[in-house]
Amino acid sequence: MKFANRSDAGRRLAGKLMHLKERQPAVLALPRGGVAIGFEIAQALGAPLDIVLVRKIGVPWQPELAVGAVTDGATPETFIDRDLAATLEIPESYLHEETTHQLAEIEQRREIYCAGRPRLEIIGRAAIVVDDGIATGATMRVALQAVRRRSPVHLVLAVPVAPPDTLAAVGEVADETVCLETPVGLEAIGFYYRDFHQMTDAEVIDLLARAPLPN
Repeated sequence: MKFANRSDAGRRLAGKLMHLKERQPAVLALPRGGVAIGFEIAQALGAPLDIVLVRKIGVPWQPELAVGAVTDGATPETFIDRDLAATLEIPESYLHEETTHQLAEIEQRREIYCAGRPRLEIIGRAAIVVDDGIATGATMRVALQAVRRRSPVHLVLAVPVAPPDTLAAVGEVADETVCLETPVGLEAIGFYYRDFHQMTDAEVIDLLARAPLPN
């Protein structure tokens, strides 16, 4: 399956989530790409949309390779792949410094995207955490752990595409996992989209402004 774009993927994913419509769902998206997915799901379910800000902790000489991730909140959630860090001999001092740096970046991102808008309350709701795909799973794992701490009644991981082994490992953090495509040997998430452009901050802000309000 190839998706036309993130909106197409979001609508298809929403079709697999309609059973949650009566459980007061809330959609929590990872910016930037996940917000386009989350917007379509929120529209279909009549659910409010918010963001989960997660920043990758990259390998020093290969920043795109995640050795861990951190997310925002009253008590920030951090995940470090200790096996990978040990194998690559990444200093503990770097991990600490980079975590602090990425937390500062998260605060800036929340100000840009939400402009003082209060965080969505999800106690008593089914929380659906979405992104446009999963590669290593580090950021999604941290996002799910952070959302779990906010006491939803049901925690759902929902993505259009992810490798099966990673999906299974990350899915252990959730109560339910919904994924449309699980290719073995996933090389790049963008391969499964005809349009996988780099979303802008303006696009994210617009989608959040147009999403359904909490009920």
